[in-house]
Amino acid sequence: MSYGIHINGRPFADEPRAGQCLRTYLRERGWFGVKKGCDAGDCGACTVHVDGEPVHSCLYPAVRAEGRAVTTVEGLADEDGELHPVQRKFLEAQGFQCGFCTAGYLMTTAALDDEQRADLPRAFKGNICRCTGYRAIEDAVRGVRHIEEPDAGRAVGRNLGAPAGPQVVTGTARYTFDLDVPGLLHMKLLRSPHPHARVLAVDAAAALRVPGVHLVLTHHDAPERLYSTARHEHPTEDPDDTRLLDDTVRYIGQRVAAVVADSEAAAEEGCGRIEVTYEQLPYVTDPEEAMAPGAPVVHDKGPESRIARPGNNVVGEVHGEIGSVADGFAEADVVHEETFRTQRVQHASLETHGAVAWYESGEDGEERLTVRSSTQTPFLTRRALCALFGLELKQVRVLAGRVGGGFGGKQEMIVEDIVALAVMRLRRPVKLEYTRAEQFYGATTRHPFTVHVRADGTLTALQLRVVANTGAYGNHGPAVMFHSVGESMAVYRAPHKKVDAYSVYTNSVPAGAFRGYGLGQVVFAVESVMDELARRTGVDPLVFRERNIIGPGEHMVSPGGEEEDLEIASYGLDQCLQVVRNAIEEYGDGPGDDVPEGWLVGQGTGMSMIATGPPGGHFADATVKLLQDGTYDIAVGTAEFGNGTTTVHQQITAGALSTTVDRIAIRQSDTDVVRHDTGAFASAGTVVAGKAVMKAADELAVQILDFAAHHLGAAVGDCRLAAEAVECAGREVSLKELFQAARSAGRELLADGHWGGSPRSVAFNAQWFRLAVDPGTREIRILRSVHAADAGKVMNPMQCRGQVEGGVAQALGATLFENVRLDGRGEVTTAAFRRYRLPQFADVPRTEVHFMETSDAIGPLGAKSMSESPFNPVAPAFANALRDATGIRFTELPLTRDRVWLALHEAGRG
Repeated sequence: MSYGIHINGRPFADEPRAGQCLRTYLRERGWFGVKKGCDAGDCGACTVHVDGEPVHSCLYPAVRAEGRAVTTVEGLADEDGELHPVQRKFLEAQGFQCGFCTAGYLMTTAALDDEQRADLPRAFKGNICRCTGYRAIEDAVRGVRHIEEPDAGRAVGRNLGAPAGPQVVTGTARYTFDLDVPGLLHMKLLRSPHPHARVLAVDAAAALRVPGVHLVLTHHDAPERLYSTARHEHPTEDPDDTRLLDDTVRYIGQRVAAVVADSEAAAEEGCGRIEVTYEQLPYVTDPEEAMAPGAPVVHDKGPESRIARPGNNVVGEVHGEIGSVADGFAEADVVHEETFRTQRVQHASLETHGAVAWYESGEDGEERLTVRSSTQTPFLTRRALCALFGLELKQVRVLAGRVGGGFGGKQEMIVEDIVALAVMRLRRPVKLEYTRAEQFYGATTRHPFTVHVRADGTLTALQLRVVANTGAYGNHGPAVMFHSVGESMAVYRAPHKKVDAYSVYTNSVPAGAFRGYGLGQVVFAVESVMDELARRTGVDPLVFRERNIIGPGEHMVSPGGEEEDLEIASYGLDQCLQVVRNAIEEYGDGPGDDVPEGWLVGQGTGMSMIATGPPGGHFADATVKLLQDGTYDIAVGTAEFGNGTTTVHQQITAGALSTTVDRIAIRQSDTDVVRHDTGAFASAGTVVAGKAVMKAADELAVQILDFAAHHLGAAVGDCRLAAEAVECAGREVSLKELFQAARSAGRELLADGHWGGSPRSVAFNAQWFRLAVDPGTREIRILRSVHAADAGKVMNPMQCRGQVEGGVAQALGATLFENVRLDGRGEVTTAAFRRYRLPQFADVPRTEVHFMETSDAIGPLGAKSMSESPFNPVAPAFANALRDATGIRFTELPLTRDRVWLALHEAGRG
């Protein structure tokens, strides 16, 4: 009896494998719009229709689809290619950022009736978006149009849609694994069950006897060279403490061996048959205990690894004092001190970490290693692979497709190294794709912090002691710690400042780069203390801040070390606080009509400052050239993962060349076709790569005008660029003709641009919440959310608003419930979305976003960064509002309902 299923109107007779889910069945047949996000029916990215009904295809057995009609996102459009109304609405509203979840939302939305559309929180309870904050999705469903079509040369400052938008809504945008690779093998990893142990022996004989297994890799196959998984322009920023496969494991979940086989099932079976003999070692999971004398040493390495104090498990530290805090506190009438704690948070990008690699022939005919990876740093990853395996740059190519979310988590080399090793051994293509569980215990998290703050009522003295738990490896540890005590202290002008900060090893899952890069953890503590000091001194919290914040043109001072290239190139913090004041004044003294009777009401503010780029240089090179058909091409290295830089680069170029964005193609994130780019992190896509693009586009405009004037025998001053031509004193020459004329003259109309990321400016943000608390159930209801953002000249208000909304939503998750929990041995116990709660549609309020009227003297066309910074003031603003409502100062995140209930109960409040 033959199997039969119709997919998007086409019959398929292939019988599924035993136990195969419909998602895998569909993807194996090329329907890549069906995404793999969670493996458990939690995220909805794999949603398809079966006989018109939406189902999570990762839970739906493929065999049940026999005789049924299956529709994926690729099948929503009609036979003539006309978009489905839902696809068109998502495109017009730009109801996506990275787009990895979009196919699932489209399929869910297309099946809703009028009653379901009226209750979107319930309708979307099976779908998760990590990027947008959900409001852009709601606008799409409601038919709100955001995108514009501006005139030639008027792209900057307008709501232009993402160039890949049509591909995102039709399911044809290609992410890391959305391709067929002939002869592909699959890798699975065997991971440590112990928090600290020495690997005495590995017996892989039984694994190699599993049918389909080709290779088992252990520490015997790994290079001895130590490195860091963190990716920075300067590798010495991070400690060299990692070996590709190590004979010592330092946390539960560390990879011990890798199995490569014909199928994932065979590779998993091979992992299960490997026998490892361990010598268990003492372990430590608390950072304070790890620094104490006699604690187990996590890394016993020499100075060449650049670990500050290995014997005390301190990977990095900073100590500094400006003035004398002792003298400052001695003069104070009011001193407040408090200890604050923040938790581990998972990046939860819906596309998990993964890479696929193979050998191909280069232009010179030589074989070279090609790695396709979900990475924010293709060029730095290539450089790291070459250093690790002793290869030349020309022997390795690294590229990224469209990346399904990052948030800093993909500023690492977590999978590319071991995949490359397998390909080099087997000379065949190999793929490693993390499961959702592996993301929790095998990738990285946000650093947990303990922050002790001491300050006085006139802010004469400000003192911090910071301990960051970097986990078993120091990737990003010193840099996150250093950044955390930078702008968080520099934004206040206290004459006496002191900091002692430590980044500490423990036997737990490593921490890494995460949106805000340590600043959010310390801002939570500092802004909470500022609020408390204002209350204790009887001063309005906004007035207290206005009295003590730095002003335009002032020198920023942090005891952790001055950054000479950092300056206030535009100032909008006063405007941010005025936005908050305006929101507060809209309410009188009463609770308001929006508050249920008997509920406690409060409002609170948090603010933050952040550097628009990392210290030490962040480099980008760009090339813009005129093509034969009279259009333009941009080549720039930065990766696109919902950050919107592709759109901004097109807008900058369109403005410089007086054309429209549809006449500009862009190539990016491929070390073969573009020049160097440090990476898409530290909010550098606009202010660094964008500036390189601007320089190239401006130079090309000069070249074209000069050449056109010469070609027509006109004065350069009489020539101007138009969308498809150059007009010179009443005459016109098309760009196509200019291209041919330049070619005949042996010339290419092309320009390069470079920017080194220095000097740097600062951006400001302020968040305000009004909330209500039920004293009986301890339910917290956000009544209003207002965010003020000083982004300089806003290149694309729609996209920038989406970054703010998404940052606030992600920060609310970290504030209210997200928590990577570990047991006493350091094992992650929340390794699934259903055990690790992410913000869903119903959890996130609509945030009112206000952009300040500033123009930066450094950023391209006056722009500043605005992808990381919205995250930072959210937690303190919420905690301050909760303090206002309840009278209780909460000092530990997340502010879960049970934690609020217990505090109110102990205080006798309900």
